Amino acid sequence: MSVLLEVRGLQAWYGGTQVLHDIDFSLRHGGITAILGANGAGKTTTLRTISGMVRWSGQVVFDGEPLERRKTERICAMGIAHVPDGRGTLVDLTVEENLRIGAYTRRDRAGVARDFDLVYGYFPKLSERRRQQAGTLSGGEQQMLAISRALMVRPKLLLLDEPSFGLAPLVVRDIFRIMRTINRDERVSMLLVEQNANLALDLADHAYLLETGRIVVSGPSARIRQDEVVRRSYLGY
Repeated sequence: MSVLLEVRGLQAWYGGTQVLHDIDFSLRHGGITAILGANGAGKTTTLRTISGMVRWSGQVVFDGEPLERRKTERICAMGIAHVPDGRGTLVDLTVEENLRIGAYTRRDRAGVARDFDLVYGYFPKLSERRRQQAGTLSGGEQQMLAISRALMVRPKLLLLDEPSFGLAPLVVRDIFRIMRTINRDERVSMLLVEQNANLALDLADHAYLLETGRIVVSGPSARIRQDEVVRRSYLGY
């Protein structure tokens, strides 16, 4: 299967502080790749770099196109949708208005209408609450809305930052099950940042472990699960 995202020699900074140090990784068309690591390892920065939100150097190539010097809105229009940590819900708008903002760059009205039906099919609770202010939703429903809003972009690649954070285990199980279905049925590739390594390795086919902005372990998820460093530090056995 061909490569959708290729990252080489990636470095990133916040002001004068370097956060990422020459990291290399790739993601296949239709694949799910997880980035694991402790708080402060550089996981969120990696996603923000791909979205053009921080200063960086190196090579990032998406579907054959370099992302260097491209603005965030252009990167989104190319087919990269970002579900940020904290969900980014526009709390004063309704569920439906949040979804329409996700589709704001699109001109295919029939396609947008189909995608409303699609996301409401994946997340029926959102359909029931389509006229409800997003700020009144539960944490799990807001995460569903954040994922759905990203899907309205019609992305080739979904960047997911800590989708399980702060949610009840049953809600997390449902959301991850639906993410797997979206990947399979819609062929949306996913780059997943997740502190719950068990969850991430169950979902992903490939994984990378970051420590202080450097990749220290990489490989297929099944092999990563057997790595002593990962088992001891992240899996608890």
